[in-house]
Amino acid sequence: MRRKIHAGTALTVTILLLAGCASDPESAEPTPNVAEAPTTPEPTGADPAPVSPDTADIEHEALETVETDLGEVEILAENLEAPWSIAFFGTTPLISERDSARILELDAEGNIREVGVVEQAASLRGEGGLLGITVHENQLYTYLTTGPDNRVIRYDLVGEPGSYELSSPQELFIGIPAAGYHNGGRIAFGPDDMLYITTGDALEPSQSQDLDSLAGKILRITPEGDIPDSNPFDDSPVYSYGHRNPQGLDWAEDGTMYSSEFGEDAWDELNIIEAGGNYGWPEVEGMGGEPEYIDPVQQWPPAEASPSAIEIHKDTIYMVALRGQRIWEIPLDDLESSTDYLVNEFGRLREATTAPDGTLWVLTNNTDGVGEPEQTDDLLLRLEAP
Repeated sequence: MRRKIHAGTALTVTILLLAGCASDPESAEPTPNVAEAPTTPEPTGADPAPVSPDTADIEHEALETVETDLGEVEILAENLEAPWSIAFFGTTPLISERDSARILELDAEGNIREVGVVEQAASLRGEGGLLGITVHENQLYTYLTTGPDNRVIRYDLVGEPGSYELSSPQELFIGIPAAGYHNGGRIAFGPDDMLYITTGDALEPSQSQDLDSLAGKILRITPEGDIPDSNPFDDSPVYSYGHRNPQGLDWAEDGTMYSSEFGEDAWDELNIIEAGGNYGWPEVEGMGGEPEYIDPVQQWPPAEASPSAIEIHKDTIYMVALRGQRIWEIPLDDLESSTDYLVNEFGRLREATTAPDGTLWVLTNNTDGVGEPEQTDDLLLRLEAP
């Protein structure tokens, strides 16, 4: 059962016959892939100089507190529109919205302010638009669908808390195949200070096994968009391949990289990512036991998962589920086990990340065109993980 937000609001039982990424609509048509995408015109005028992020503790006030099987879950923000990712600039949370292409700033009282709009982002009436964001050395990196491709664009963040703005866009990496569905979209800096990018197969599964294609891969580039000499394939940004639609990415303290991945009809996956590894799609879905492919460490039926983000928090992987409408807890010392929480409490869950104060922040995703939103969706949640 979904929670009641206001007295008199009927409880909504959300039964998703269509998972946004597990079983795609037959009407979805992929956009043509491109080897090279157009560049943005040179900006006119100079941007203000970037500033250092705020470092003082900011206590974000809860709008509401809900009792759950994970204890108290606090609602920090309401009425977000298809939110996708959270990144912290110092202690200021920044949120991306997929369809509006807005970058939002959250203040301590739960007020939302628009920092800027990623103008190139285009919704493809599916899963494309403004997706993952991450902050690195006072710059905001964004992953977005433009129509002809997926690409990474970065911005300087200028101003101060409560009045941040985006500089002119700087194209970092272009030409990732795009479609209405299966765009991947998670970006994160690893412990090696390299930028990792998850890409989907863009509705053409054979691209995942093609090392000349950027689709169905995890890519690794420098903060400036170059190809590191230490990548597993010469002159290639490809770090691993054989992926269908990975959207979760994080590292344990020992440097091990993990990724969650949408399956098709049989199995969703949690994988340990190895340099140069082949994860089998479309030849294998889930655990195939074939020596040329790397099996997942755990798998779930799509109805229970359809995972988006993962976050490693207190020696535990937390994996949020869209179609499964829950959060999975997976201990690092027992990767074959898992426990689910918040089942149908808040609907579809898209993002999980650790805030500067050590709490776990989660985004719901009920206004994405697949979920059944309640009156104040979408929500930003804060919880104290066990």
